[in-house]
Amino acid sequence: MSGDSDCTRTSPSAGSPSDNEFLPDRPKYVCSLSPDLITKAREELQEKPEWRLRDVQALRDMVCKDYPSLGTCLDDAFLLRFLRARKFDYDRALQLLVNYHTCRRSWPEVFNNLKPSAIKPVLESGFVTVLPCLDPEGRHVVCIRPDRWTPSNYPITENIRAIYLTLEKLIQSEETQVNGIVILADYKGVSLSKASHFGPFVAKKVIGILQDGFPIRIKAVNIINEPRIFKGIFAIIKPFLKEKIANRFFLHGCDLNSLHQNIPPVILPEEYGGTAGKLDISAWNELLLASEEDFLHDFSQLVLPCDSSPHDMLPLSLT
Repeated sequence: MSGDSDCTRTSPSAGSPSDNEFLPDRPKYVCSLSPDLITKAREELQEKPEWRLRDVQALRDMVCKDYPSLGTCLDDAFLLRFLRARKFDYDRALQLLVNYHTCRRSWPEVFNNLKPSAIKPVLESGFVTVLPCLDPEGRHVVCIRPDRWTPSNYPITENIRAIYLTLEKLIQSEETQVNGIVILADYKGVSLSKASHFGPFVAKKVIGILQDGFPIRIKAVNIINEPRIFKGIFAIIKPFLKEKIANRFFLHGCDLNSLHQNIPPVILPEEYGGTAGKLDISAWNELLLASEEDFLHDFSQLVLPCDSSPHDMLPLSLT
């Protein structure tokens, strides 16, 4: 079902009801959160279970009224990601949803033909993976290792594609939507020539996606083994960072004890002074590659109608 047809059927201006009575083909949302996470979502995200579906419908109505040609999925579970990421503020959730689509349509090098099999070489290199164990706050740890990338093999945009698909897979979990994620970036062996690929244009695009164009809560970014040149890299990144996000960056250098204050050794691999065995990228790679059909289905619902233009994504009040 296309997002445009959904809007036609659910927009108040079209005279449709504000419930799902006439949408039997839309998946019925069933909450998978534990009682503890329901409480956490209520306290931290202003999510009230008794109002949840009302809030989703309110966001759906706003999309259909102001952005009828957005071409988005309007399922309850999908829209909930954006509400949770913006603490159930309707206006901010709507803007995040619009930004999500704007980012996808404005960077074709990253988002065209976006599927796990297309970034298999990046996965096999170990550039990005997810540690098998959650941290004490129930958060996944995304491990990024730029030294695993050989620029002559493929452009930096392939790495960004792999990170994006990793985040898309993680955010399918309601637990991740509530708890957020932690990033561990190991800059060991990163040379100036390699760092030069991450210029202001790429930095601005990536930061824009992570801060304002993707429904995920990044709770901490731990940098380890950063060389002296990282100060130059961070100088490129910092102007694009909001203060809240900038304050969540932790530079540990080669000090594993410092890292362990943020990420406990029990969930870290031996490479980072942990007790969880050698870093194994195979399990995450297999999980992501096995999700190919799911991604193809999900992304097929995020297509701008062929007779629409970027101008159509403006709110109707501005057209």
